[in-house]
Amino acid sequence: MKRWFFNKALRILLITNGLILIAGAMLGPIFAIFAEQVGGNILEAGIAGGLFALAAGVTTLISGKYADKMRRDEKIIIWGYVLMGAGFVLYIFVNSVWFLFAVQIVVGIGEAIYSPAFDALYSRHITVKKAGREWGLWESMNYFTAAGGAALGGFIASRFGFHPLFVIMAALCFGSAIYLLQLKKNVL
Repeated sequence: MKRWFFNKALRILLITNGLILIAGAMLGPIFAIFAEQVGGNILEAGIAGGLFALAAGVTTLISGKYADKMRRDEKIIIWGYVLMGAGFVLYIFVNSVWFLFAVQIVVGIGEAIYSPAFDALYSRHITVKKAGREWGLWESMNYFTAAGGAALGGFIASRFGFHPLFVIMAALCFGSAIYLLQLKKNVL
């Protein structure tokens, strides 16, 4: 029987990135409710989402350029994960729509910092004859984490409120960053 999970580097990248994706998905479907709780409305929730995407788009271009120059992409990935975790912690202190906009930009930048380096590192560990399967594994994980994260985020926020949700989201990011940081150089 063939193994579905491939080499160790891909397993590590999939697990740590999966935790990041879960963290992001936890807020997605209920973001407008949070925006309303801090004084925003549907339009401002949409603007916040737009600011996230705009910041991420611009930063991705810059980060991709730096990822090509770095010898150890995992360092960039770690910084992106840490910045996302810091952004999730900042949600706890959001008390206005303008602060919400700023935090959305921080989280967008964090996500965009790690994405090109992650893709480059993942690509480096792909087995040529299994490229479709190995990228398919990441793509399916992206959907599964979105499904699980959305449901889990809704449950946590409905039972315990947004602050514990943000702490858990940040912990997933910081945990992934710390795990990658402690790896030996030759693992990834």
